[in-house]
Amino acid sequence: MTARLDGEQIERIVSVDDPRIADYRRLTDVSLRLRTEPANGLFIAESALVIERAVQAGYPLRSVLVGEPLLHTIAPHVPTGTPIYVGSAELLRQVTGFNVHRGALAAVARKPLPSVDDVVAGATRIAILEDINTHTNVGAIFRCVAALGIDAVLLTPSCTDPLYRRSVRVSMGAVFAVPYARVETWPETLEALRDKGFRILALTPGADRTLEEARLAPGERAALLLGAEGPGLSEAALAHAEPVRIPMNAGIDSLNVAAAAAIACYVFAERKVPAVSGSQPAL
Repeated sequence: MTARLDGEQIERIVSVDDPRIADYRRLTDVSLRLRTEPANGLFIAESALVIERAVQAGYPLRSVLVGEPLLHTIAPHVPTGTPIYVGSAELLRQVTGFNVHRGALAAVARKPLPSVDDVVAGATRIAILEDINTHTNVGAIFRCVAALGIDAVLLTPSCTDPLYRRSVRVSMGAVFAVPYARVETWPETLEALRDKGFRILALTPGADRTLEEARLAPGERAALLLGAEGPGLSEAALAHAEPVRIPMNAGIDSLNVAAAAAIACYVFAERKVPAVSGSQPAL
């Protein structure tokens, strides 16, 4: 059944085997999705807010899958001509493999990734994620980077996909707001960045100096390396960088990488916008 709502194409779905919603099947099968989504040039955005931010960032929607209660909320944010598939909560659960609490999903076409040179051109402060393979951490780091004024992000070849559904959801769509690229050679890219005038700082608990003691000058180009929880940064990456740490008390030797990124990015980033005084929070 096809209907019209405010100029949008609404199509009711009653069967989990409907071929029109093939993009949304087995979303909880991580290994499958990480193989098929990039190969098919798509990713899945979850929640009305994230879908709206994807559209604002210029990502084309292939389709939207939504539960009936959220139809009137999501329809105004969907570009004309994009199919909106509507189904029951139980149908959405059977198709995706989980309860779609946020009520809306979109299959979104990927845009070509820019080159490292394009991403860092004009950037003063960048973050580099080395082999971080937890989707929620990558999403949280992108949210920190966007909020705290880091200009761009570079990902090592083995770093997880920031457009995986859980990464995008945790980032609240911030992944669309920060330029990023995936490096092809690692850690050789660090030397190339140094040649471009970047000072390389590696966040690691064993460093002698704190990040504040590194004393970055205004306008100085710098890259902040962040590694995966557990193994941390590789020895090869550390060999190209100045180790720095976040000072900690009570015998705690490290933080979750997303929490560490939030603190480090606040210290590391240049303040492009003055903090707001009064009752409004600065962050």
